[in-house]
Amino acid sequence: MTGRLPACVIDVGTGYTKLGFAPNKEPQFIIPSAIAIRESAKVGDQAIRRLAKGVEDLDFFIGDEAFDATGYAVKYPVRHGLVEDWNLMERFLEQCIFKYLRAEPEDHHFLLTEPPLNTPENREYLAEIMFESFNVPGLYIAVQAVLALAASWASRPIEERTLTGIVVDSGDGVTHVIPVAEGYVIGSCIKHIPIAGRDITYFIQSLLREREVGIPPEQSLETAKAIKERHCYICPDIAKEFAKYDSDPSKWMRKFKGVNSVTKQPFSVDVGYERFLGPEIFFHPEFSNPDFTIPLSETVDQVIQNCPIDVRRPLYNNIVLSGGSTMFRDFGRRLQRDIKRNVDARLKLSESLSGGRITPKPIDVQVVTHHMQRYAVWFGGSMLASTPEYYEVCHTKADYQEYGPSICRHNPVLGTMT
Repeated sequence: MTGRLPACVIDVGTGYTKLGFAPNKEPQFIIPSAIAIRESAKVGDQAIRRLAKGVEDLDFFIGDEAFDATGYAVKYPVRHGLVEDWNLMERFLEQCIFKYLRAEPEDHHFLLTEPPLNTPENREYLAEIMFESFNVPGLYIAVQAVLALAASWASRPIEERTLTGIVVDSGDGVTHVIPVAEGYVIGSCIKHIPIAGRDITYFIQSLLREREVGIPPEQSLETAKAIKERHCYICPDIAKEFAKYDSDPSKWMRKFKGVNSVTKQPFSVDVGYERFLGPEIFFHPEFSNPDFTIPLSETVDQVIQNCPIDVRRPLYNNIVLSGGSTMFRDFGRRLQRDIKRNVDARLKLSESLSGGRITPKPIDVQVVTHHMQRYAVWFGGSMLASTPEYYEVCHTKADYQEYGPSICRHNPVLGTMT
């Protein structure tokens, strides 16, 4: 391992992509997962419309630059965690490596991430791009949930580090509840929740529209997002919170100040109930989505109950938060309290059904929060890619040339060391 250049860690999410080198604690770049391409016409099949000859192949922008490019169509290669357009994905990775990381792909091993329930075909496409287009010497495609579990080790002593737990991963586009036992995802028990950061932003935007008049229409979404990130928090009791604001509004209200991008005039917004009502949709989803009414705490409980009986206690004992939408103040405390209530109610019911003859052993519910939560997946990947074991489990260029892309269908578990 002496003299080997550090591995590149790339976590492509629905909303943002995190890029950097192992073993750094934070990603060097966080850019929107967007790409702007020039299209020949606005009608017809997208594959025919897209120009892919000669110089036009390099005529695209990614990240923040994609939104500033005029005359280009902005596309998102990833939707709900899954890659939708591999052509765009290859171009996106090209600029990630050469423009942002400024790395020579032939000199670095790469660790890329994949969402839960990613198909083996998708893994093969990714291996083809990395080995054929970029000629990388080694590649490991890691499951995001396992990396998030490894990231939680930052807040735990060595003897408590484990790869068994529930990962509540909530980003911009989707929230997943993923059970992991000894580094292997229990795929049949994964639950997907149609509420994430973007839904909170839309909900705050609708609340502001009903009340505030001075927000420029073209900036209403941007304003709602800024309010969400700066002022929102999770409250323990929604009725008490309303009473608190009504009794002393000056103490709890906040003022958001912005500048109109067209007229350059300043505007201000009073931020009140939105502060706690926005993220409350995790625990009362019916506020924003009448078709989905199961609170997050109940979903986590259901997932654990669907798992094999011998891993349920360890799962309750290690509920790990991951992703930007879990960063609200007191999110972990509220989730732990609500799950504990569900568990205690079930234990009481089983005791009463047995006529008091059976006293169930209490279950320890623990939600793990840590300072690397926002970049948990990237940080976990960075940490594991800096170990000697990483280079042992990596799929190499020689393996790929001998066996083809099918070598990436199955990955050995990374992170079993303590």
